[in-house]
Parts: sequence; structure tokens; C-alpha cells
Amino acid sequence: MIKLTRLDGEQFILNADLIRYVESRPDTFITLTSGERLVVSETMDEVLDRAVRYQQTKHLIPSPATAAPRESVYSSHRSKQPVV
Repeated sequence: MIKLTRLDGEQFILNADLIRYVESRPDTFITLTSGERLVVSETMDEVLDRAVRYQQTKHLIPSPATAAPRESVYSSHRSKQPVV
């Protein structure tokens, strides 16, 4: 969920998973998967940053600062085999 502001100053929370695309013309328009359109005072880049941070908190996108290489299932399975 991301916090955004309507043009009249009212803040609201949006489920970022529902964002289909964001446009800047010059106001920022957010089109949802339902087809509904919202106009917000944040810039397109601010909406993008908040949506990306939201996805990172869900662990769908690794955070660049903390991302560590992941071992494949195959390599971790192989390492547990007894050595003969």
C-alpha cells in the first residue's frame, strides 16, 4: 500500500498492486487495473519510487543494498550429498 495525495490535499492509501500505468500530463494520472483513473499531486517518479518500495517490502523485488546472490535449488541439494 502506498500513501498518495489528491489534488485537493486529501491523503489516501492505494494498493500499488492495482496500478496499471502512471502518466504525467502535467498532473499525474494513475490508471488502475479496473480502468479507474486517479489524479494525484505526487510526481510520476514519486509514485514509481513508492510502488517499487512497496514491492520490495513484499519481497517481490530484492532491495539493491541488501540483495545477496541466491543459491539454486540444485546447487544446495548437491552440497548436502555425502562425499564418498
